[in-house]
Amino acid sequence: MGYVILIVILALIFVVILPGLRVINQYQRGVVLTLGKYTGTRNPGLTWLFPVVQMMSKVDLRVSTIDIPQQEAITKDNVPVGINGVVYFRVEKAELAILEIQNYSLAVSQYAQAALRDVIGSVELDSLLAERDQVADEIKKIVDEATKSWGININSIKIQDIELPADMKRVMAKQAESERERRAVIIRAQGELKASEDLSLAAKNLAVAPGGLTLRTLKTIESINPDPSKTVIFALPVEVMDGIKSIAQNINIKK
Repeated sequence: MGYVILIVILALIFVVILPGLRVINQYQRGVVLTLGKYTGTRNPGLTWLFPVVQMMSKVDLRVSTIDIPQQEAITKDNVPVGINGVVYFRVEKAELAILEIQNYSLAVSQYAQAALRDVIGSVELDSLLAERDQVADEIKKIVDEATKSWGININSIKIQDIELPADMKRVMAKQAESERERRAVIIRAQGELKASEDLSLAAKNLAVAPGGLTLRTLKTIESINPDPSKTVIFALPVEVMDGIKSIAQNINIKK
């Protein structure tokens, strides 16, 4: 009799208990269905299911990434662009991710693609290029609102690359070149204006100082040809000659 009880216990262990043991990792949750009906969500650790009667689906709660393949879209100002991106999301409610949607990863990917095309169609090319983060946030809001009922939270959506037509790239390059030339002309004009103001002030100072204009003229002559082996002859105006005489007379008086 004792052997029969032992055999029955061993049979229960090998047929019922051991096959029903399951291990749930720390980053997972187990959604349990009993005879096809949801009966609870199991936490991490060792758990047991009644064989045949119960089944469990494990759901990963870690942040997952999904690539958005390149999408052909037309901006609000009728410019065709190719855009791809990436979605960062995580499951917050494991039971909803199993019960409300068949394949939540595929669903998030498809919805993100549709939302991306819709948002790109509502913005102009300049806004898309200059405000990439704002466009991505708008896509995130749309996808997050739709996937909330699936127990999924969209952490962020990033636009990785924006591919423009070759003709548009050439036009933008010419536009950027023209803008740089415009800035260079403005900077050069501002420099000339500043230089003219300084020259005007210097001229006033030289005109007031006795002999100042003459000394400036002589300095200019000296700097024209620093080579001593060459001689440069200038016809000096009368004012300059009078200035030189005045300087010479002042020197003689001091002596």
